[in-house]
Amino acid sequence: MIIQQQIEQQLQSSFAPAFLEVFNESHMHSVSADSETHFRVVVVSSSFDGFSRVARHQQVYAVLAPQLAGPVHALALHTHTAVEWEQREQAVHASPKCLGGSKPDQT
Repeated sequence: MIIQQQIEQQLQSSFAPAFLEVFNESHMHSVSADSETHFRVVVVSSSFDGFSRVARHQQVYAVLAPQLAGPVHALALHTHTAVEWEQREQAVHASPKCLGGSKPDQT
C-alpha cells in the first residue's frame, strides 16, 4: 500500500482535488497478489480548467514521474474539471479485464 499512498499524497498536494480516487488494479493482472504496479486514478480538480486531456495527463505524469520510472507499470487516468465530473454524473467506466502477460487469449 506504500506506492498507492505516495500517489495519493502527491496528487493531493499538487492538484488539491475536489475528488480523488486511486485504485490498485494490480490484482487484475499477471502479477503477485501484493503488487502495486497497475493503478486507475480519478482526479477532479480546478487545476485542469482550460487544459486538454493530453495536457492534464502530462501534468499527472510529471507529478508521478518517480513512481512511473520505478514500480508503476500502468496508469489509467481519468482527469476532469468539476463541471465535467458533474456532467459524467460522478462516474467513470471500469477498466477492462487484462488479457496480456501469461493470461490465455480469450478471443
